[in-house]
Amino acid sequence: MKNIIAAIVLVFTVAFSANAQDKMNKKVKTIDLEQTPGEFTKKQLTVVPGTYVFEIANNGVGHDVGFVLVKKGEDISKPENHIQTAYVTKVVATGKTQSSKPTVLEKGEYVYFCPMNPTATDNTIVVQ
Repeated sequence: MKNIIAAIVLVFTVAFSANAQDKMNKKVKTIDLEQTPGEFTKKQLTVVPGTYVFEIANNGVGHDVGFVLVKKGEDISKPENHIQTAYVTKVVATGKTQSSKPTVLEKGEYVYFCPMNPTATDNTIVVQ
């Protein structure tokens, strides 16, 4: 009898956990950005507050690229101002795509760039 109860509890625990994970994943949105030699193809985006994953594609740059996101007005040259969850989890080789960790964007403006490409530092995300 104890084994049956333990099995039932285990089934409900697994089902609840999977359901909660599924709901959490639906709340995370993706922002796709493409880098070409010396630039991002999207220069400005407007989004709503929420949690986002950045998908960074390297289209013909010829070497690895990355991604840096900073709250507008902060000194972009200081890594402590970078939103580190927005970094890609692995550098992006030519012809490949890599993702960031989930990153919370609150109302305001952000700038993004790639110091490895290098790209302009006036690409913006406006969160309204």
